[in-house]
Amino acid sequence: MMKTTIKTWALRSLVALALLGSTRLAAEEPAALKDGALPTYMSKEPGDANGQLALLQVNVNKLQIDTTMVMFMLQYGSRVHLERIYFPANTSDHEIVPGYIFTPANMPKGEKRPGLVIVHGALHESLDWRFFRLIDAAVAHGYAVIFPEYHGSIGYGEMIAVNSYGHTDVADTLAAADFLAKQDYVDPTRMGIFGHSRGGFITVLAIEQAPKRFQAAVEVSALLDFLAYMTYKPDERRATIAKEAEFGGKLPSQNLLPYLEITPLNYVEAIQTPLLALASTGDKILPTILNTKRLLELLKAHDKVFDGKIYDNAPGGHNFLFAESDEQRDCFKRTFDWLDKYLKR
Repeated sequence: MMKTTIKTWALRSLVALALLGSTRLAAEEPAALKDGALPTYMSKEPGDANGQLALLQVNVNKLQIDTTMVMFMLQYGSRVHLERIYFPANTSDHEIVPGYIFTPANMPKGEKRPGLVIVHGALHESLDWRFFRLIDAAVAHGYAVIFPEYHGSIGYGEMIAVNSYGHTDVADTLAAADFLAKQDYVDPTRMGIFGHSRGGFITVLAIEQAPKRFQAAVEVSALLDFLAYMTYKPDERRATIAKEAEFGGKLPSQNLLPYLEITPLNYVEAIQTPLLALASTGDKILPTILNTKRLLELLKAHDKVFDGKIYDNAPGGHNFLFAESDEQRDCFKRTFDWLDKYLKR
């Protein structure tokens, strides 16, 4: 009863803060911008309807982030410590990237833990409640977790909103791994990575581009053939993706190479990290026959260290990772058995 009361009060407070202090909240947002820069949506003209609408959206996004943090702390704060951070990007212009680190609430001093990077999916999302159980389980299994809000994640200002599939998202994820590995409670020789959907896409590209960075990896329902993805998605979705700078506003039929360059299936030979691949039939977002099934075949053909499981129509399909089901529980068990095998020695 007490937890419910506290949670209700916290959420109401956050709503009031967003409604009454929108200008102040937006002013806090550009922490990741270059010195002196202001986001274009911060119009000071009261009559600028588009600017005010964009400003409202910024504050709604920030409210969602703050609410997520409150929800996590109320549910898991007694055993998991959450720290919101900015870590250095792997760029020459000294950018910083938002993220979160999760460790035990009472971590013994001097202890060295394996590190785990958890990478979210979707075109433009961020940390939300669906990852809570996975994060809690990872910390309980002895891992220090970093959750990067790579470029393309929503809610962290204009600079982080800039997206580049297979480029900035992978670079930010590798930078997150580097940052976590430098913490005094992490063993840099025992690093793992886990990704779902687009996060799985980033995970596989990361172990292909940095073959020695991680000692174990897990992908769930990953996007692995970007070119195929652009052939069956609705026209509106394909047009939205094609607008990204790296594609020059052109579909694969007009600009093929950029799509091929970010297709993880094209670089399986480079993988040196033991990889666990999990998916389910019935995935209508990223059909298994185009993605994980082909990955497993290529891993076998190239004699890689891997394991895999394709569930039969798991509840949730593409999002079975988040469902309350036997398949989800088996997915968690396989995930931590795999990570433990290579990271707990």
